[in-house]
Amino acid sequence: MSLQPGDALTSHNFGLQIDGVMVEYLSEVSGLSMEQDVITYQQNTPNGQNVVKNLPGVKKNGTCTVVRGMTHSASFTQWINESITGQMTTARKNASIIMMDFQNNPVKRYHLRNAWCNKIDASTVKAGEAAALTETVTIAFEELVIE
Repeated sequence: MSLQPGDALTSHNFGLQIDGVMVEYLSEVSGLSMEQDVITYQQNTPNGQNVVKNLPGVKKNGTCTVVRGMTHSASFTQWINESITGQMTTARKNASIIMMDFQNNPVKRYHLRNAWCNKIDASTVKAGEAAALTETVTIAFEELVIE
């Protein structure tokens, strides 16, 4: 069974690649956005009418937040540590969030250029509770390309 034209993707299967290598399957992605300033420009036409135009301005850097199960993923943990300790020559990586169909075929990619982790939150741990431990990581990036 494959997706038919007009079918929307489901949100259950996605992952994170860093420098082209799949490092994590994530449980949540949020805030994936990037914006651009809008410049409002007014001018008069030759017959004296006022015309207002919106022009594209400077792109702003973006951020997103990913939630992953706390695992032994050495490459992801190393990336977080390099970022948090300020080792930016190795911490800035090209990353991609990849959306997959139900057969694990990539169908949409969000490429994050010069991405690095700027915040990490570990989930609450409580004695006697049986819950999965997660890490919430905020990723800053310089450019978003959607393919």
